[in-house]
Amino acid sequence: MAQLSDDCFAFGGALMPVDAALVLIAERFEPVAEQEVVPLSRADRRVLAEDVLSPMALPPFANSAVDGYAVRHLDLAPQGSTKLPLRGRVAAGGAANGLTAQGVAVRVFTGAPLPDDADTVFMQEDVVPTPSHVILPPGLRRGANLRHAGEDVAKGAILLPAGRRMKPQDVALAAAVGLSSIPVRRRLKVALFSTGDELAEPGQPLPNGAIYDSNRLLLSSLLQRFGAEVSDLGILRDDRSDLATHLATAARAHDLILTSGGVSTGEEDHVKAAVEAVGKLVFWRLAIKPGRPVAMGMINGVPFAGLPGNPVAVFVTFSHVVRPLLARLSGMKLAPPECFKVRSAFSYQKKPGRREYARVTLRTSSDGSVEAVKHPREGAGILTSLTETDGLAELPEDISAVAPGDIIGFLPYAMIW
Repeated sequence: MAQLSDDCFAFGGALMPVDAALVLIAERFEPVAEQEVVPLSRADRRVLAEDVLSPMALPPFANSAVDGYAVRHLDLAPQGSTKLPLRGRVAAGGAANGLTAQGVAVRVFTGAPLPDDADTVFMQEDVVPTPSHVILPPGLRRGANLRHAGEDVAKGAILLPAGRRMKPQDVALAAAVGLSSIPVRRRLKVALFSTGDELAEPGQPLPNGAIYDSNRLLLSSLLQRFGAEVSDLGILRDDRSDLATHLATAARAHDLILTSGGVSTGEEDHVKAAVEAVGKLVFWRLAIKPGRPVAMGMINGVPFAGLPGNPVAVFVTFSHVVRPLLARLSGMKLAPPECFKVRSAFSYQKKPGRREYARVTLRTSSDGSVEAVKHPREGAGILTSLTETDGLAELPEDISAVAPGDIIGFLPYAMIW
């Protein structure tokens, strides 16, 4: 008697490893070419189109890091305290022109430019001031408590590299050297739709046998977090000809077409055939769980990605396949998310040769170690397994089982998005 399979996608043909799919994405797809210049106020999460060079040194001049007294280290006694006359005062925003620290101490405040010859600053709480002098303790190293000109960024240096996705701290750095705008790639235009006769719009009456479409809102939210412009094309029914027409139309005005559902091998799964009618597939079916039926191809020169219908599979495949595709199309240099090492608190059996992602919650064990607890339900349609967990345990292709106490990789949702 033939053995029955409990794997609903266990049909013939080799599965493509995830890493091989990422190599194909890098080889087959090119970034959008168009650029624009945006003000820094709108630069967060945009991708730099070219290297940004610093027009000035940062800081532009040597300055005090504390409120205190600037001196020339050569004037300090080698042993014991030093008493120096107090001459001059410089505040932040002031000028030290004409002031010298040779043989004297100059009162300075945080951010104030240093007088000529000053190479050391004493913190005000460490000294004993008098109306005309200041007594300095011994032992302070030369160069203490000052910021050198250009110690942060040299003039002409690469301030921010091309392909960087701007973060708030990057915006601050650009502002600190006087820039008011930067060159970025234009936003990606993504056409998005769901497929399936069983789908209904949230907020509408639910017919018998129907379910509400959650995938489109999930994908739209993820795309917008990436910074893409989303064209929501709604729900398309299970009709191969109609799907092919919509795919071809969407390709005329978008940089990427993204769908969910209809990419398996059932009689009512028509997306793969529709793509092949108007374009071609680059790959189909990945060695990943959840989310094996993933299609990627080209339609009139525009990339297409077809994700599974189950929402957890949609989330996983978007995070680990579509996100790298978006990065490639936007010209973004994207490093693979780095797994944190945690201890497994669960047992799990998996197929070797397939990368699997288990939804887990972190907890602190009695010995203080951080360990991962797997969600009790594994189904790819169980959305609460995402909302009730902290992230994904990444189980690589070369293992077949996980036991309590094993060290595994953990990807927090915040690191993925």
